[in-house]
Amino acid sequence: MEKFAKGVVKHRKIIIIVYLVLMIPAVIGMVNTRINYDMLSYLPKNLDSVKGQQIMLDNFGKGAFSYMLVEDKTPAECAELQTKIEALDHVDSVLWYNTLLSTDVPMSILPNSLYNRFNKDGSTLMAIFYDEGTSADSTIATIGQVRKIAGSHAYLNGMSALVKDLKDLCEQEEAKYVAIAVICSIVIMMLLVDSFVVPFIFLFSIGMAILLNMGTNIFLGNISFITQALAAVLQLAVTMDFSIFLWHAYEEEQDNYEDKKVAMEKAIVNTLTAIVGSSLTMIAGFLALCFMTYTLGADLGIVMAKGAVFGVIGSVTSLPALLLVLNPIIEKARHRSLIPDATKLAGFIVKKSWIFIIIFCVVVGPAYYGYTHTKLYYNMGATLPKSINFMVSNEKVMNDYDIGTTHIVLAKSNLSAAAGRSMADDIQNVKGVKDIVSYDYLLGNQIPQEALPSSIANIFKSGKYQIMLINTTKDYGVATSNVNKQLTKLNSIVRSYDKKATVIGEAAGTKDLMSTTSHDFKVVDFASLIMILVILFVVLRSWTLPIILEVSIYFAILINLGIPFYTGTTIVFIAPIVLSTIQLGSTINYAILLTTRYKRERLDGNSSDDSLITSISTSLPSIVTSAVGFFGSTFGVSLYSNIDIISSLCALMARGAIVSMFAVIFVLPAFLKLFDKLIIKSTKSLRLKYGKTNKKEVATA
Repeated sequence: MEKFAKGVVKHRKIIIIVYLVLMIPAVIGMVNTRINYDMLSYLPKNLDSVKGQQIMLDNFGKGAFSYMLVEDKTPAECAELQTKIEALDHVDSVLWYNTLLSTDVPMSILPNSLYNRFNKDGSTLMAIFYDEGTSADSTIATIGQVRKIAGSHAYLNGMSALVKDLKDLCEQEEAKYVAIAVICSIVIMMLLVDSFVVPFIFLFSIGMAILLNMGTNIFLGNISFITQALAAVLQLAVTMDFSIFLWHAYEEEQDNYEDKKVAMEKAIVNTLTAIVGSSLTMIAGFLALCFMTYTLGADLGIVMAKGAVFGVIGSVTSLPALLLVLNPIIEKARHRSLIPDATKLAGFIVKKSWIFIIIFCVVVGPAYYGYTHTKLYYNMGATLPKSINFMVSNEKVMNDYDIGTTHIVLAKSNLSAAAGRSMADDIQNVKGVKDIVSYDYLLGNQIPQEALPSSIANIFKSGKYQIMLINTTKDYGVATSNVNKQLTKLNSIVRSYDKKATVIGEAAGTKDLMSTTSHDFKVVDFASLIMILVILFVVLRSWTLPIILEVSIYFAILINLGIPFYTGTTIVFIAPIVLSTIQLGSTINYAILLTTRYKRERLDGNSSDDSLITSISTSLPSIVTSAVGFFGSTFGVSLYSNIDIISSLCALMARGAIVSMFAVIFVLPAFLKLFDKLIIKSTKSLRLKYGKTNKKEVATA
């Protein structure tokens, strides 16, 4: 490590030049990385809802689906609009009541139930099928074209319309997230670090690491909009620790060496030694997300793990180089840090440690109860701003036509007409089903199928399969308990006619999402705990310290994710999985820092109380600076974002950093004092120091 440190110091200018050159391909890669806005596309491929969507695309050439409500247009104008929409490149077909009969059949013979299905109070409802998937670039572009052609009196709903508006909103806000995080971090760092220039150097170094991380995402093919929105902010927040560690190590070594180059060499070596364990736990926490079968976890986990690696590399390469090159400016901008001496506070914490043990015992039960009973939401559309196009359109269709969502039944095409009508009758009798559109059930027995244009058969039947549309009433919307029970009943009915039949659509996909992520949460939670525990065992060479550290941070996680239950807040479904791993992996650094210093003090022969007082007072500035920096960079984004999934995740991460900070400063030292003798017996280096020949020393220490 010393050779590496000497090389960094010697070639500092070359390092800066290399980083600046690498920014060019990094920016090109970042700009050309595709962003995925479809949360259901990350579901496991073996689910019936996912397989059904692919069958529909392969056999019918139909991927996405939406309803369009058109107001103040005559039938002739609607027919003209239909023709224009069907002429668009990626529109497969448009279905409405005028599509159902050839022009020589008078409209007066249409059954009222069928006419009312597509018409109401001066408006017309059209069903539009697209020939690509929900979140395909071509589909999203087509949504924009349909809206342009239809004009202001048309309302387009469906998942693709949601994805389109979510994409537009994210693109408007993403750059501002980074700007807010940077501004908040700079303000906080300028107050807590003893130089006004150093925070800018931190952010320049971290910024280059972020660009390298985001640029290399192009090799992943695409990333989710959540990863795109959060990765830069999170990387800034969680890797700031490494910069703070290097800066504090550099300042300490300047007291020992007049030559700043030598001081930086020693600081690099000390920083590498200090951050190996903390960076590994952070990376392990992120990689634990890869255990999710819902692959959004792997998407975020891999990108953030890469970010942590780039952050570590930057903290011992670009940052030292920049600090040395810009040292004259740094010295001119020195000021006194606002963090006061913590010796008195440390003495109080150690002397009154029993108070914090009692607080832990009293709080942990309610925290765990809240953590396991916090309500989650799965409907992404329901939390978007009410003014965006999708929300306005969805409300319009839902209220005017009493449509909550649309299921699609996928069944074999050789079902007899009688069986098809019988199945439709059974479905119609299910609670919450508003109406059905299918080839066999379309006109009932009043109009012979021979009267239907052949194009209608092509919409509903293709090869081995046929489809049936089921509209639910508005109280059976996506992600509600009503619609989930309804789906179970519908699948039972359709499989009584065709064992391989299935019900697909947004609601079916969301139901699968709920069951998949519920299982994933338990797996990822366990995986992250075990992976980090193993790393801590190796780093600390102790059987008890890793458990004490994890208990302290997990206590903070329980509080953070338990609070929403007591405030009556419903949080996004991905929050418990993502937050628990990120908070554990990133804020356990605080605990490692304090515990490592405690071990060092005990090895020097200091008593338990003195060791803890020194550990708290020396570690507290780094812990507070890091935690408050983490808080600032995420909390500002939570206040600004109009996308609830981004806003709520950032708010939870901001609160988590502060709760973890308090847990490490107050609860962890209490545990270290309580279990001091057990720690000595179970920690290799301490056991050698206070062995059998030193029983007296243990007793007095």
